[in-house]
Amino acid sequence: MTNHLSLSQRLHEDLKQIISKTDPGGRLTPEPQLAKELGVSRATLREAMRTFEVQGLIQRRQGSGTYVMRPAHVIETGLEVLESIETISKRSGLQVTLGKLKVEENSATEEEARELGIDIHKDVLKISRVIFAENRPVAFLVDTLPQSVITKAEIENDFKGSILDMFMQLDHLELAHSRTEIGAVAANQEMARALNIQRGNALLRLISWLFTVDGKVVDYSFSYFLPGYFRFHVVRELER
Repeated sequence: MTNHLSLSQRLHEDLKQIISKTDPGGRLTPEPQLAKELGVSRATLREAMRTFEVQGLIQRRQGSGTYVMRPAHVIETGLEVLESIETISKRSGLQVTLGKLKVEENSATEEEARELGIDIHKDVLKISRVIFAENRPVAFLVDTLPQSVITKAEIENDFKGSILDMFMQLDHLELAHSRTEIGAVAANQEMARALNIQRGNALLRLISWLFTVDGKVVDYSFSYFLPGYFRFHVVRELER
């Protein structure tokens, strides 16, 4: 056991040195050659690299290789107050831009109908988009809304990246709060393509329900974030 831990620690230290000496955006030595240079199997190397991948220090790209990705800025914020990425990033000094926007009109699936509290097959809008920072995709956002709340034309004509910010400008909507579940997920094909990463890469996932003052859900959303660019925390007070 001691020898195994010693090998693991040495491998992580060697990788750390290699990553630190590579410029951001630079490509690492291909895995077969790197594994040979470090004296380990490719499976052992991949497992060690996963640690740095989860930290957002490297990124694997399908068919291209592994790249060093050390963000110049990190968005760190608490989750106690409901804010859009655009608002948080502006406060953090990190400029973000809206990538490809996709707005679809569909009949609600069973899951969407249940989470939005509407009849199945009622019309919904699904808004998917990618958020860029430092010239690379860092977040993939998917919102599903009852079509009775806002039209596709309104979204396409006046959307700047945030459903929350847009809703806050609507006079007929009184927003109350959001419930959010936080977890991690392995990127599927759609997420990997949107974020230019390898399928199976770890992503931070937020699932949210946005409620009005009368208890209706007007937005059921999935937000996927690249590790390294986002750090979320919750301030918890002691019970007295």
